[in-house]
Amino acid sequence: MADCCTISDALKRRYDLAVIGAGSAGFSAAITAAGLGAEVALIGHGTIGGTCVNIGCVPSKTLIRATETLHQANAATRFAGIRAQARIEDWRAVMRQKDELVLSLRRRKYIELLPGYDNITYIEGQARLIDGGVTVNGTFVHAGKVIIATGAAPGLPSIAGIESVPYLTSTTALALERLPKSLLVIGGGYIGCELGQMFARAGVKVTIAFRTRLLPEAEPEISEALTGYLQAEGIIVRGGLSYREIRQDMGGIVLSVVADNGNETIKAEQVLVTTGRRPNTEGMDLVQAGVELQRDGSIKVDDRMRTSMADVYAVGDVTGRDQFVYMAAYGGRIAAENALNGDSKRYDASAMPAIVFTDPQVASVGLTEAAARRQGLQVRTSVLTLDNVPRALAARDTRGLIKLVAEAHSGRLLGAHILAPEGADSIQTAALAIKCRLTVEQLAETIFPYLTTVEGLKLAALSFTKDVAKLSCCAA
Repeated sequence: MADCCTISDALKRRYDLAVIGAGSAGFSAAITAAGLGAEVALIGHGTIGGTCVNIGCVPSKTLIRATETLHQANAATRFAGIRAQARIEDWRAVMRQKDELVLSLRRRKYIELLPGYDNITYIEGQARLIDGGVTVNGTFVHAGKVIIATGAAPGLPSIAGIESVPYLTSTTALALERLPKSLLVIGGGYIGCELGQMFARAGVKVTIAFRTRLLPEAEPEISEALTGYLQAEGIIVRGGLSYREIRQDMGGIVLSVVADNGNETIKAEQVLVTTGRRPNTEGMDLVQAGVELQRDGSIKVDDRMRTSMADVYAVGDVTGRDQFVYMAAYGGRIAAENALNGDSKRYDASAMPAIVFTDPQVASVGLTEAAARRQGLQVRTSVLTLDNVPRALAARDTRGLIKLVAEAHSGRLLGAHILAPEGADSIQTAALAIKCRLTVEQLAETIFPYLTTVEGLKLAALSFTKDVAKLSCCAA
């Protein structure tokens, strides 16, 4: 591995491919290209590893798991004769352990990988796109093809006064060494739901406020049920709001809103903004170079990950699509293969699983009922509540449901949507079924292990034609 800080020749070489961005998408693209024999310049700016390992998936999910232990202890009374209690003794210790995990994974999965690839040169610096390659800190780096994988950062909603208050983002909230007494979460998407519940379980009084409904892209049955579960944990959930202004006073943050009953104020010690992310496209001279951007500033790409500029590709969150780390890595592989081997690979997200790490977890793949109907498809649906799933009954936790969407005339599975404590580990079965174009009848005929959450998929498939309440255990 060449080091740009000590080896100036790194900036003078000719590369087959320059990858701008050293997160999951950039590393995936660079490693794929290296495996194809290409000479690759991997250009990073800031902390290596990108969002997921540093400030996203890894730190948030370990903190979610930490506070889940508190909830599980306090919920132990659902089993007769069992009582348990748990509390936070040292929040700073929790945060230090989280930081140690982040540092370990950043080192093992990013930094220590580079020396194993002789044809990847890592260059640190600010990149700009120009004809024939890129410049890094003003020095030209010649590259035949370029992949942009610069990710995204937390964005701000259009609320008067938002830039004048000390707001938290998903990044800074995960670095808090002191828990606030109360927290207002603005945004009812997956980040707001995950972090809102996490802080509530840590003992913070949480209000989640949003314009439409919780998880607006999810099935309405799941949105409604999750709202109830969060409220049962003491979280205040306020939807259907219009924001007027936000300000700071002696007690903390005050958000003025318009609700059904007129003008209201919501107060909290601190505010966490989770209303979306903005693509990192500034400072690269993309428009001047001929790269078309979309209205939200993301890079417009086709299904081969090509931008409007010849020989320039873009992948991951900077494109504004499918903002999950595994899809960024998938896109990086597709772009690298296309850049070097003639654009033969197509990006396909039709069987993309998506997880919201609330409790219960929300896991989805394929089309929702509404999305299928918007495409002009005739559909049938089934909704199975978890009190019909033996695993949930044995665990004495029947929070959740499973909804399947099938094409009416063929029975082909179009979408699967799970709300369950172990839903995340069940969705891949449905993803494979959709990828292989299975019907709900074929899903129902498949052998599933008993006393598992994933068995609920079989039961949901059976419920298209049968009353599963009248079936014995494991019966079809």
